[in-house]
Amino acid sequence: MTLIYRTSRTGTPPPRAPITGYSGAARLQNVPKSPVFINFGVAGPNGARLCVVSKKGLPVYKWDKSIKRALVVVAHPDDVDFGSAGTVAYLTNRGVDVAYCLVTSGDAGGDDSTESREERIAIREDEQTAAAKEVGVTDLTFLHWPDGRVETTMALRREIARVIRSHKPHLVITQSPERNYDRIFSSHPDHMATGEATLRAVYPDARNPHAFPELVREGFAPHTVGEVWISSAQPTMVVDITKSFDAKIAALKQHVSQIGQREDIEKFLRRNSRLVAKNAGLGKAHMAEGFRVVATK
Repeated sequence: MTLIYRTSRTGTPPPRAPITGYSGAARLQNVPKSPVFINFGVAGPNGARLCVVSKKGLPVYKWDKSIKRALVVVAHPDDVDFGSAGTVAYLTNRGVDVAYCLVTSGDAGGDDSTESREERIAIREDEQTAAAKEVGVTDLTFLHWPDGRVETTMALRREIARVIRSHKPHLVITQSPERNYDRIFSSHPDHMATGEATLRAVYPDARNPHAFPELVREGFAPHTVGEVWISSAQPTMVVDITKSFDAKIAALKQHVSQIGQREDIEKFLRRNSRLVAKNAGLGKAHMAEGFRVVATK
């Protein structure tokens, strides 16, 4: 990996130091020793900006038997299937107990829908339940927040913390709280609010007995999540989903109300998944999903 900087604001050349195990590599000072892959435009030391970044490949996840339970928190039905269903199938195939928490029931989804709000909720919850089964998930919680009006409130943080304390996951997977200016459709306000609320629920809410003390009174003891994976356009790790890609597609096809008319969906996702795999240095036949890994323990 090679990092090339413009001159910093102060005119002082930014410091560089080698990464152990990476030939010809350069990395910022005062960052963790684990491999860090930084994309174009990210600020360097002393206000410098990265001009060129070349990298041999992102780390590929290797199965960790310490992950026994995982929780996926997303805004809408079908979000998990577009973003991380291949990874979910990868985990459940290895015996991980995965649960879903859906903040909304997608009652504002479907531009041509003529059903009532209650009918849309029932349809989309049924579709998500069927999709979950395709990747080995049967434990789903719907929080019934209004679709399109999700905000990072204390009430939402409490409800997500409740689910975390109930399921006690070692791993939480969620959406990015950051806006993607290159692809605005992946930055739905509900997605960003859900991602931020989930991160706040993981830390500090779920582990702190004094955060929402009513949860303790209700029998939900504090729980510390060890790691969070954020679906991201700037991942720090990928999961090889080559063997679970078919399950991902099977899950997505259950969302008939949303993608029933899209005949190109498998081709689109196959192309994107191969691009993610390519960026990790995997072979042409491989497919992957990318995540930004956050240590939270």
